[in-house]
Amino acid sequence: MKTDHETGQTVISGMGELHLDIIVDRLRREFGVDINQGAPQVNYKEAITQTVQHREVFKKQTGGRGKFADIIVEIGPADEGVTGLQFVDEVKGGNVPKEFIPSVEKGFKSAMANGVLAGYEVPSLKVTLKDGSFHPVDSDQLSFELAARLAFRHACPKARPVLLEPIMSLEVVTPEDYMGDIVGDLNRRRGQINAMDSTLGARIVKAYVPLAEQFGYVTILRTISSGRATSTMTFDHYAEVPAGLAKEVIEKSGYKNEDDE
Repeated sequence: MKTDHETGQTVISGMGELHLDIIVDRLRREFGVDINQGAPQVNYKEAITQTVQHREVFKKQTGGRGKFADIIVEIGPADEGVTGLQFVDEVKGGNVPKEFIPSVEKGFKSAMANGVLAGYEVPSLKVTLKDGSFHPVDSDQLSFELAARLAFRHACPKARPVLLEPIMSLEVVTPEDYMGDIVGDLNRRRGQINAMDSTLGARIVKAYVPLAEQFGYVTILRTISSGRATSTMTFDHYAEVPAGLAKEVIEKSGYKNEDDE
Protein backbone atom coordinates (compact mmCIF):
# COMPACT_ATOMS: atom_id res chain seq x y z
CA MET A 1 0.00 0.00 0.00
CA LYS A 2 1.01 3.64 -0.45
CA THR A 3 -0.51 7.06 0.15
CA ASP A 4 -1.12 9.41 -2.75
CA HIS A 5 -0.06 12.72 -1.20
CA GLU A 6 -1.86 14.78 -3.87
CA THR A 7 -5.30 13.23 -3.28
CA GLY A 8 -4.83 11.92 0.29
CA GLN A 9 -6.02 8.48 -0.85
CA THR A 10 -4.58 5.22 0.42
CA VAL A 11 -3.84 3.00 -2.58
CA ILE A 12 -3.70 -0.77 -2.11
CA SER A 13 -2.14 -3.02 -4.73
CA GLY A 14 -2.80 -6.69 -5.40
CA MET A 15 -2.54 -9.48 -7.95
CA GLY A 16 -6.05 -9.02 -9.28
CA GLU A 17 -9.64 -8.09 -8.51
CA LEU A 18 -10.28 -11.03 -6.15
CA HIS A 19 -7.12 -10.27 -4.15
CA LEU A 20 -8.22 -6.65 -3.70
CA ASP A 21 -11.78 -7.70 -2.74
CA ILE A 22 -10.41 -9.95 0.01
CA ILE A 23 -8.17 -7.17 1.40
CA VAL A 24 -11.11 -4.72 1.45
CA ASP A 25 -13.37 -7.34 3.10
CA ARG A 26 -10.77 -8.02 5.81
CA LEU A 27 -10.30 -4.28 6.48
CA ARG A 28 -14.03 -3.95 7.06
CA ARG A 29 -14.67 -7.24 8.89
CA GLU A 30 -11.52 -7.73 10.99
CA PHE A 31 -10.37 -4.16 11.54
CA GLY A 32 -13.65 -2.22 11.39
CA VAL A 33 -12.30 0.28 8.85
CA ASP A 34 -15.02 2.19 6.99
CA ILE A 35 -13.88 2.37 3.34
CA ASN A 36 -15.06 4.56 0.49
CA GLN A 37 -13.85 2.25 -2.25
CA GLY A 38 -12.87 3.44 -5.74
CA ALA A 39 -12.86 1.38 -8.94
CA PRO A 40 -9.79 -0.87 -9.38
CA GLN A 41 -7.15 0.44 -11.78
CA VAL A 42 -4.47 -1.25 -13.84
CA ASN A 43 -0.86 -0.55 -12.86
CA TYR A 44 0.50 0.50 -16.25
CA LYS A 45 4.16 1.36 -16.81
CA GLU A 46 6.03 3.25 -19.53
CA ALA A 47 9.19 2.57 -21.53
CA ILE A 48 11.17 4.14 -24.35
CA THR A 49 12.14 1.98 -27.31
CA GLN A 50 14.76 4.07 -29.13
CA THR A 51 18.03 5.76 -28.17
CA VAL A 52 18.32 9.54 -28.62
CA GLN A 53 20.96 12.19 -27.94
CA HIS A 54 19.83 15.37 -26.21
CA ARG A 55 21.38 18.59 -24.97
CA GLU A 56 19.71 20.40 -22.09
CA VAL A 57 20.80 23.89 -21.06
CA PHE A 58 19.17 25.08 -17.85
CA LYS A 59 19.45 28.83 -17.18
CA LYS A 60 17.68 30.93 -14.60
CA GLN A 61 18.47 34.50 -13.63
CA THR A 62 16.67 35.88 -10.59
CA GLY A 63 18.45 39.08 -9.67
CA GLY A 64 21.26 37.68 -7.53
CA ARG A 65 23.09 34.45 -8.18
CA GLY A 66 21.54 32.55 -11.07
CA LYS A 67 21.25 28.88 -11.98
CA PHE A 68 23.14 27.26 -14.83
CA ALA A 69 23.72 23.69 -16.01
CA ASP A 70 24.50 22.25 -19.44
CA ILE A 71 24.43 18.49 -20.14
CA ILE A 72 24.66 16.34 -23.24
CA VAL A 73 23.13 12.91 -22.68
CA GLU A 74 22.21 9.76 -24.57
CA ILE A 75 18.92 8.28 -23.35
CA GLY A 76 17.70 4.81 -24.35
CA PRO A 77 16.35 1.46 -23.16
CA ALA A 78 18.35 -0.20 -20.38
CA ASP A 79 20.45 -3.28 -21.16
CA GLU A 80 18.55 -6.58 -20.97
CA GLY A 81 17.91 -7.73 -17.40
CA VAL A 82 18.68 -4.31 -15.87
CA THR A 83 16.00 -2.58 -13.79
CA GLY A 84 16.09 0.95 -12.47
CA LEU A 85 18.43 3.63 -13.80
CA GLN A 86 21.55 2.44 -15.63
CA PHE A 87 23.76 5.53 -15.44
CA VAL A 88 27.06 5.81 -17.35
CA ASP A 89 29.47 8.74 -16.87
CA GLU A 90 31.59 9.43 -19.99
CA VAL A 91 32.50 13.06 -19.23
CA LYS A 92 36.15 13.87 -19.91
CA GLY A 93 38.32 16.83 -18.96
CA GLY A 94 36.15 18.00 -16.08
CA ASN A 95 33.60 19.71 -18.35
CA VAL A 96 31.02 18.68 -15.75
CA PRO A 97 32.71 18.76 -12.31
CA LYS A 98 32.66 15.44 -10.45
CA GLU A 99 30.62 16.88 -7.56
CA PHE A 100 27.70 17.62 -9.96
CA ILE A 101 27.54 14.20 -11.66
CA PRO A 102 25.61 12.46 -8.80
CA SER A 103 23.03 15.29 -9.09
CA VAL A 104 22.50 14.45 -12.78
CA GLU A 105 21.94 10.80 -11.83
CA LYS A 106 19.56 11.84 -9.01
CA GLY A 107 17.55 14.03 -11.41
CA PHE A 108 16.99 11.21 -13.89
CA LYS A 109 16.17 8.74 -11.12
CA SER A 110 13.45 11.00 -9.68
CA ALA A 111 12.06 11.81 -13.16
CA MET A 112 11.51 8.09 -13.85
CA ALA A 113 8.65 8.06 -11.31
CA ASN A 114 6.46 9.81 -13.93
CA GLY A 115 6.73 8.92 -17.61
CA VAL A 116 5.94 11.36 -20.43
CA LEU A 117 2.83 9.64 -21.85
CA ALA A 118 0.44 9.25 -18.92
CA GLY A 119 2.59 9.79 -15.82
CA TYR A 120 3.21 6.09 -15.11
CA GLU A 121 6.55 4.83 -13.75
CA VAL A 122 9.43 4.08 -16.14
CA PRO A 123 10.92 0.91 -14.56
CA SER A 124 14.22 0.94 -16.48
CA LEU A 125 16.30 3.46 -18.42
CA LYS A 126 19.88 3.86 -19.63
CA VAL A 127 21.40 7.34 -19.47
CA THR A 128 24.93 8.10 -20.68
CA LEU A 129 26.28 11.51 -19.66
CA LYS A 130 28.47 12.46 -22.63
CA ASP A 131 29.54 16.03 -22.00
CA GLY A 132 28.38 19.39 -20.73
CA SER A 133 29.57 22.68 -19.25
CA PHE A 134 29.20 24.71 -16.08
CA HIS A 135 29.42 28.29 -14.80
CA PRO A 136 31.94 28.92 -11.99
CA VAL A 137 29.43 31.03 -10.02
CA ASP A 138 25.91 30.04 -11.13
CA SER A 139 26.28 26.24 -11.33
CA ASP A 140 25.37 24.11 -8.33
CA GLN A 141 24.04 20.63 -7.58
CA LEU A 142 20.38 21.67 -7.83
CA SER A 143 20.94 23.23 -11.28
CA PHE A 144 22.29 19.95 -12.64
CA GLU A 145 19.52 17.92 -10.99
CA LEU A 146 16.86 20.16 -12.57
CA ALA A 147 18.63 20.00 -15.95
CA ALA A 148 18.50 16.19 -15.79
CA ARG A 149 14.78 16.21 -15.01
CA LEU A 150 14.11 18.56 -17.91
CA ALA A 151 16.29 16.47 -20.22
CA PHE A 152 14.13 13.42 -19.36
CA ARG A 153 10.92 15.37 -20.13
CA HIS A 154 12.23 16.75 -23.43
CA ALA A 155 14.15 13.72 -24.75
CA CYS A 156 11.78 10.82 -23.94
CA PRO A 157 9.00 11.95 -26.33
CA LYS A 158 11.56 11.66 -29.17
CA ALA A 159 12.60 8.12 -28.11
CA ARG A 160 9.31 6.42 -29.15
CA PRO A 161 7.76 6.02 -25.70
CA VAL A 162 5.24 3.20 -25.25
CA LEU A 163 2.71 2.21 -22.62
CA LEU A 164 3.18 -1.22 -20.97
CA GLU A 165 0.41 -3.29 -19.37
CA PRO A 166 0.56 -6.28 -17.00
CA ILE A 167 -0.11 -9.61 -18.71
CA MET A 168 -1.51 -12.38 -16.52
CA SER A 169 -1.03 -16.11 -16.86
CA LEU A 170 -4.55 -17.58 -16.66
CA GLU A 171 -5.50 -21.23 -16.19
CA VAL A 172 -9.14 -22.32 -16.58
CA VAL A 173 -10.37 -25.81 -15.65
CA THR A 174 -13.71 -26.57 -17.30
CA PRO A 175 -15.95 -29.42 -18.45
CA GLU A 176 -15.61 -30.13 -22.19
CA ASP A 177 -19.11 -28.71 -22.92
CA TYR A 178 -18.06 -25.13 -22.18
CA MET A 179 -14.70 -25.10 -23.96
CA GLY A 180 -15.89 -23.23 -27.08
CA ASP A 181 -17.59 -20.43 -25.12
CA ILE A 182 -14.63 -20.02 -22.74
CA VAL A 183 -12.04 -19.85 -25.55
CA GLY A 184 -14.27 -17.41 -27.48
CA ASP A 185 -14.55 -15.19 -24.41
CA LEU A 186 -10.77 -15.23 -23.91
CA ASN A 187 -10.25 -14.22 -27.54
CA ARG A 188 -12.56 -11.24 -27.01
CA ARG A 189 -10.40 -10.26 -24.03
CA ARG A 190 -7.25 -10.12 -26.19
CA GLY A 191 -6.22 -13.47 -24.71
CA GLN A 192 -3.46 -15.55 -26.26
CA ILE A 193 -4.16 -19.29 -25.84
CA ASN A 194 -0.89 -21.17 -25.34
CA ALA A 195 -2.01 -24.65 -24.21
CA MET A 196 -5.04 -26.96 -23.93
CA ASP A 197 -4.80 -30.14 -21.86
CA SER A 198 -7.13 -32.86 -20.56
CA THR A 199 -7.26 -34.23 -17.02
CA LEU A 200 -9.79 -36.45 -15.20
CA GLY A 201 -12.66 -35.68 -17.55
CA ALA A 202 -12.00 -31.91 -17.57
CA ARG A 203 -10.21 -29.59 -19.98
CA ILE A 204 -7.50 -27.12 -18.97
CA VAL A 205 -7.02 -23.91 -20.95
CA LYS A 206 -3.87 -21.88 -20.40
CA ALA A 207 -3.62 -18.36 -21.79
CA TYR A 208 -1.95 -14.98 -21.42
CA VAL A 209 -4.53 -12.24 -20.88
CA PRO A 210 -4.06 -8.49 -20.22
CA LEU A 211 -5.12 -7.60 -16.66
CA ALA A 212 -7.15 -4.67 -18.07
CA GLU A 213 -9.50 -7.21 -19.70
CA GLN A 214 -9.93 -9.37 -16.60
CA PHE A 215 -12.10 -7.23 -14.32
CA GLY A 216 -15.27 -9.16 -13.53
CA TYR A 217 -13.92 -12.33 -15.16
CA VAL A 218 -14.74 -14.70 -12.29
CA THR A 219 -18.44 -13.74 -12.49
CA ILE A 220 -18.53 -14.06 -16.30
CA LEU A 221 -16.81 -17.46 -16.13
CA ARG A 222 -19.42 -18.72 -13.65
CA THR A 223 -22.19 -17.57 -16.00
CA ILE A 224 -20.62 -19.16 -19.11
CA SER A 225 -20.04 -22.51 -17.36
CA SER A 226 -23.09 -22.64 -15.08
CA GLY A 227 -20.69 -22.37 -12.14
CA ARG A 228 -18.68 -25.48 -13.11
CA ALA A 229 -15.42 -23.89 -14.35
CA THR A 230 -12.68 -22.50 -12.10
CA SER A 231 -9.76 -20.21 -12.84
CA THR A 232 -6.43 -19.17 -11.34
CA MET A 233 -4.45 -16.11 -12.40
CA THR A 234 -0.87 -14.98 -11.70
CA PHE A 235 1.20 -12.08 -12.99
CA ASP A 236 3.57 -13.06 -15.82
CA HIS A 237 5.12 -10.06 -17.59
CA TYR A 238 4.61 -6.57 -19.01
CA ALA A 239 3.90 -6.03 -22.72
CA GLU A 240 3.29 -3.05 -24.99
CA VAL A 241 -0.33 -1.85 -25.15
CA PRO A 242 -1.73 -1.77 -28.74
CA ALA A 243 -1.62 1.78 -30.14
CA GLY A 244 -5.39 2.35 -30.24
CA LEU A 245 -5.94 1.24 -26.66
CA ALA A 246 -2.84 3.11 -25.47
CA LYS A 247 -4.32 6.33 -26.87
CA GLU A 248 -7.52 5.74 -24.83
CA VAL A 249 -5.57 5.08 -21.60
CA ILE A 250 -3.43 8.20 -22.14
CA GLU A 251 -6.48 10.39 -22.83
CA LYS A 252 -8.30 9.05 -19.76
CA SER A 253 -5.28 9.76 -17.54
CA GLY A 254 -5.50 13.49 -18.37
CA TYR A 255 -1.75 13.69 -17.81
CA LYS A 256 0.14 16.77 -19.03
CA ASN A 257 3.90 16.61 -19.54
CA GLU A 258 4.89 19.82 -17.78
CA ASP A 259 8.43 21.06 -17.22
CA ASP A 260 9.73 20.73 -13.67
CA GLU A 261 10.98 24.29 -13.54
